[in-house]
Amino acid sequence: MEVVTQPQPPPRTEDWRALLERARALGVPRNYGRLHGLRPVREPSQLAFIGADIHGRPQWLAPRAAAAFARMRGGANEQGVELQVVSAFRSVAYQLGILERKRERGLDIATILRVSAAPGYSEHHSGRALDLTAPGCTPLEEDFEDSPAYRWLHRHAHRYGFRLSFPRGNPHGIAYEPWHWCWHAR
Repeated sequence: MEVVTQPQPPPRTEDWRALLERARALGVPRNYGRLHGLRPVREPSQLAFIGADIHGRPQWLAPRAAAAFARMRGGANEQGVELQVVSAFRSVAYQLGILERKRERGLDIATILRVSAAPGYSEHHSGRALDLTAPGCTPLEEDFEDSPAYRWLHRHAHRYGFRLSFPRGNPHGIAYEPWHWCWHAR
C-alpha cells in the first residue's frame, strides 16, 4: 500500500509592512484600499489541503472554506459538473510576486491593478477564495461564463456559502472574473 503524504502548507507572510512598502515602490497607491472599497485581508492561522490544481500544484484553503468547497465540488459532480481549481490561498508575499512579474513584463501598475488585487487586499489571502475552471475552458478567461460549470455555480454556489466576488460593474473597479468565488461563513 502506497502512503500518500500531504504537502506542507505554504509559508505565511511574516513582514507585511516590508512587503507593502515594496508594493508601493511598484506604484500601488498608499490609499489603494479606500480607492477601491477594499479592506486589508489577513492570512488564516490554519490551512487545509484541498488537492492539486490544474497544474499539479498543491492548493490550500482555510479549514471551513475547504470543507464547504468539498461539499460544493461533490454537489457539482453529482450533477455531472466538474469544478477544477486554478488557484486558492495566496500569501501576501506571493501576490507581491505576481505584481513584480507583471511589472517586469512592462505592464503599468494601473493595468495590473484592474486584474490583480494589490498585496494585502486579495481575497485569496483569506484562504476562502478560489479561482475555478472546468474541462475545455481556458483558465482565467471570461468565456468561463459560457460553461456548464459557471452556470452550475451561478445557480448553486450560494447554497454552499460561495459568492462571485467580481461581477461585471463591481464597485471595486476590478475586472469581471467569472472564475473567482469566495466562501462567506453561513
